[in-house]
Amino acid sequence: MTTTMSDLDEDMVAAILSRVPITSVKTVRSVCKQWNALSKSCVCLGKEKQFLGFMMMDYRVCSLRFDLQGVRNEGDQSLPSIKQISLLDQIVVSKLFQCDGLVLCVIKDETRLLVWNPYLGQTRWIQFEPRHHLHRLDRCALGYDKNRRNHKILRFVDDYLHIEGHFFRYEIYDFSLDSWKVLDVTSDWDIAFYQRGVSLKGNTYFFAREQLILDEEEGNQEIDTSGLQDFILCFDFTAERFGPRLRLPFHSYTDETLALSCVKEEQLSVLYQCFDPFLEIWVSTNIDPNAVSWRNFLNVDLRPLTGFQFDCMATSFFIDEENKVAVVFELDKTYRYQTAFILGQDGYYKPVNFGDALDLAKPDKVGHTFPRYCVPLVCSSYVPSLVQID
Repeated sequence: MTTTMSDLDEDMVAAILSRVPITSVKTVRSVCKQWNALSKSCVCLGKEKQFLGFMMMDYRVCSLRFDLQGVRNEGDQSLPSIKQISLLDQIVVSKLFQCDGLVLCVIKDETRLLVWNPYLGQTRWIQFEPRHHLHRLDRCALGYDKNRRNHKILRFVDDYLHIEGHFFRYEIYDFSLDSWKVLDVTSDWDIAFYQRGVSLKGNTYFFAREQLILDEEEGNQEIDTSGLQDFILCFDFTAERFGPRLRLPFHSYTDETLALSCVKEEQLSVLYQCFDPFLEIWVSTNIDPNAVSWRNFLNVDLRPLTGFQFDCMATSFFIDEENKVAVVFELDKTYRYQTAFILGQDGYYKPVNFGDALDLAKPDKVGHTFPRYCVPLVCSSYVPSLVQID
């Protein structure tokens, strides 16, 4: 795929350039005429105050800008600016990840992956061996080897399926070698197929739970899972292995809402919403593959606000520490609108609808149709990268 930086709208380019350090100005100005002109007014103007990132909306890759500076002012009309990326408009994606300024797209037909550097306008297709196409329960993650700054992709599936039995495979793709290799992993934990990992400092962090294996007799019984430990696991792309269990500041139960995000490429944030629905957000104070400590960022009783639990399989969010708010991306209570819920510690609440929810419903074998909506998915804040991937 041939790409150019002119495929990004001018506002998005300006937002990216405002985060470029002075040491990279020469490189920026050589990218294209548009960047050369904009860099004269955008580069090094100070720290950008708005959230800048990428999101999946209706299975398309979009840019997202969200300025929250006046969010608490009376009459504030803060709206997210969402624009589909034209150079990727032919791509239908099912999952989206981000690491070190690179965006990883899982193509919906599950036959290949696409890695994109928005800053340099480069793309790279990652192929699978014919017999090893993505499984519907595959998890993917993007990271890098800190010794060589070489980027890698983790792909794994580890599930006990009623029909297929234990479906198990861990493998890693090395950008420098352009090849996949199988990893030897022995797990005593489960990472739910819908749990998205978040990349931070080259590694990827996942929610996980103590593994529960049932025999045939137990499989037909109701099992109490409330005592199973929950924790975070880090996949270290340098060592190519999972680290020890990292404690969470709460205990969650199956089907409660959990989501991960990163803060300024430095800390991890976790969202937890119980059935009540009471919501907590915590931010790490120190984190590495072997240890973590936490501080509380936000506690909100959503009963008088939304009155419902966010989707346990699809919720995404980011936090704004300066304005002391969190922005949760979900569908509204009617499932009609894609919505950004802005939540504050002092009871501040503002839902912002930014698009109709796409209904993906298809008739079943007997002709019944049940609604199935596409939930927006937001990646963590974007930081430009000079990593060459083509």
